[in-house]
Amino acid sequence: MTKIISIIHQKGGCGKTTLLSNLSMSINSSASVAIVDLDYQGSIKSLEAQFPTIPVYPADTSIADLRNMSYDFLLVDTPPYMFDRLQDLAKVSDVIITPIKPSPLDLIALSTTMELLSKVVDKEKILVVLNMVKPNTTLTDSIAKEVKKLEIDLAKTRISDLVDFTRSIMNKGSVTRKAQAQINAITKEILIKLL
Repeated sequence: MTKIISIIHQKGGCGKTTLLSNLSMSINSSASVAIVDLDYQGSIKSLEAQFPTIPVYPADTSIADLRNMSYDFLLVDTPPYMFDRLQDLAKVSDVIITPIKPSPLDLIALSTTMELLSKVVDKEKILVVLNMVKPNTTLTDSIAKEVKKLEIDLAKTRISDLVDFTRSIMNKGSVTRKAQAQINAITKEILIKLL
C-alpha cells in the first residue's frame, strides 16, 4: 500500500519544496516514488525534468485518488497557506512533515498550523523538522524548546542552511557529503515514523 508523506505548513519560505525534492530523490534510490505538487505555483511540476525517474502530478490531482496510485511512496507538496483540501490531505497522509526555520515567525505559524491539523489528525502523525538552520546560533535551541512545548514530535536531524540543498534541485539531486548525510538521516527518521 502506498505510503503518503505530506509536507504541510502554512508559512512560506520555510523550505517545504526543497526538502520534499531532496527527500523524494533520497527515497527513490530504493523504492518507487511519485510527487504530487498541490501548490498551484507549481514549482516542482515546472522542474519535473530534474526528476527523470520520479513522476510529478499537478495541483489538480484528486486527494481521493492518492491511495490508488501504485507507488511505494507518494510525497505531497502543499502551498504556503491553508487551502481547501488541506484537512482531507492530512487525513489520508501517513506522516506529515512540517519544516520550520528557527525563527519566531515560523514558530507562530507552526502554532496555528498545528491547531488546524490537530482537529483532523493525531499529533503522532506529525514530525516537525528544523530546516534552513544557521550555524552557531542559540536561537535554534530556543525554538526547539518552544516546539517541544507544543507536544509534537521534533526531528533529531536538523537540516542546515546549505546552498547545496537549493542547488540539488537543478543538479538532479547531487549534493555534498554533509548535505547527503543530513538528508539520509531525516529520511531514516521519517521512514521509522511510518512504522
